[in-house]
Amino acid sequence: MTKTRILIVDDSAIVRKLLSEALSGEKDLEVVGTAPDPVVARDKILALNPDVLTLDIEMPRMDGLTFLRKLMHYRPMPVVVISSLGQAGCQAALEALRLGAVEVLAKPGGPYSVGELRMDLAAKIRAAAAARLRIAPAEPAARPEPPPAPPAPDGSAIIAIGASTGGTEAIQQVLTRMPANSPGIVITQHIPPVFSRAFANRLNEICPLEVKEACDGGALARGRVLIAPGNLHMLLRKSPGGGFRVAVQDGPRVCYQRPSVDVMFSSVAEAAGSQAVGALLTGMGADGARGLLKMKQTGARTIAQDEASCVVFGMPKEAIRLGAAHQVVSLGRMPAAILGQLSQIAVAG
Repeated sequence: MTKTRILIVDDSAIVRKLLSEALSGEKDLEVVGTAPDPVVARDKILALNPDVLTLDIEMPRMDGLTFLRKLMHYRPMPVVVISSLGQAGCQAALEALRLGAVEVLAKPGGPYSVGELRMDLAAKIRAAAAARLRIAPAEPAARPEPPPAPPAPDGSAIIAIGASTGGTEAIQQVLTRMPANSPGIVITQHIPPVFSRAFANRLNEICPLEVKEACDGGALARGRVLIAPGNLHMLLRKSPGGGFRVAVQDGPRVCYQRPSVDVMFSSVAEAAGSQAVGALLTGMGADGARGLLKMKQTGARTIAQDEASCVVFGMPKEAIRLGAAHQVVSLGRMPAAILGQLSQIAVAG
C-alpha cells in the first residue's frame, strides 16, 4: 500500500503531538515530519516531499495565509487548515479556502474531543489527498449579475444543496448566481461548529439572497438560504400553517457526518416531494447519494455536479452510480440547471 505522506505545521508542540498521534493508527497515512513555523516547513517540504500539508493559521515568522499564498504559487499541494475557530480564525480559514486549501478542521480542545479529532482528521487528510487542486485568482471575483427567478408560487418550491470537500467555494459560486427572489434554499455542507456561522455570514454579504445559519424552527421563505450548523443535523419540515421550517438537532453521524446531506435530502423528500430541486456538489464519500435518490423517487428534480468541475468527485459519483440524478452538469452550469428544473416544477404545478 502506498501511504499518503503528511507534514504537520503548527507552532504548538502539543497540537503537533496530538495530530501525529491521531494519525498514528491509520495504515494508509504516514506523518513524515512536523514543523513549528512556515520557514521550517518550507525546508521540510523540499526534503520530505509530502503529499498533504496540515497548516495552522497563526504562527511566528510567517502567518499561515501568507505561507499558503506562496505555497500555492510555487509548489501547489493539498492543504488542510487546522484553525482555532474564534471570529478571527474563522475569517482566516475562509480566506484559506479561497486561496486553495481544500479542508478546514477545528483545533482540538474545549468541546472538540481527541476522539472526534482522530475520526475527522484522517477523513479530511484522505479527502485532501484525492482533491483536484484549484488555484485561486489573486483577488476575489466580482459578484455576477444573477438572472430573474422562474415563476413558482411562493412557498411551493424548495431547493436543497449538499456538499463536502471543495463545497464552500462551490456553494458560493452557485449562490452568487441565484436570483434574489429564488425559492427557499436549504444547504448542508460538512463543516465544523462555529465555522458554519462565519460561512453563512460571508455568503450573506456577497450573495443577492439572505443567508443565515439555521436555528431550530427557523422558517424558510423566498429569497432565504438556511445553512446547517456544524455538528448538527438539519431537516426540512412542513409548517402547520403552510410553508416550511427546519428542525436542527443532534443525532448519530450518518455516513460518518454530522450534519449529514442524506439526513437533509431524506427530510426534503418527505416534506416537499415533487416540489423540490436537489443538487449534490463536490465531496468525498457517499453522503447525500441515497438521499438524492429518495428525492428523485418522490418526484423531485435532481442534479449532480460533473467530475471535471469537482474538487473531489466522490459524493456526486455515488449519486450518479445509483441513478439518483436527472442531470449531471458542471459547476458553472449548476445555477442555470437549478433554475431550469424550477421552471419544470412551475409548469407541472
